Amino acid sequence: MFKLEIDPQQLQQLITEAVEKALERNSFSNVNQPTLFDKKQLMGFLGIGSTKASELLNREDFPVIREFGHPRVPLHALMIWIDEHTEWVRANAKGYWEHKGSIA
Repeated sequence: MFKLEIDPQQLQQLITEAVEKALERNSFSNVNQPTLFDKKQLMGFLGIGSTKASELLNREDFPVIREFGHPRVPLHALMIWIDEHTEWVRANAKGYWEHKGSIA
């Protein structure tokens, strides 16, 4: 029988290093994203054109703040909206949002 002994501190260090590497590779871990997108930033972030951006900004269910003179889209609300409107999530994660509770 094979027996493996691992020092808990060494294991913690390996886990910490792995998490840090994963966060470095994740583009959302960088603070270079604005918290509020204007139309042009939204277009760049989503890789869409002006017409599609205007369609989204005019949807009733799209997370837009209009109190700043021009429409702004909060990044966190956009990510929630994307999750809620992804076909796979609707088909495979029934009850997820009710279980998790509202974030926005």
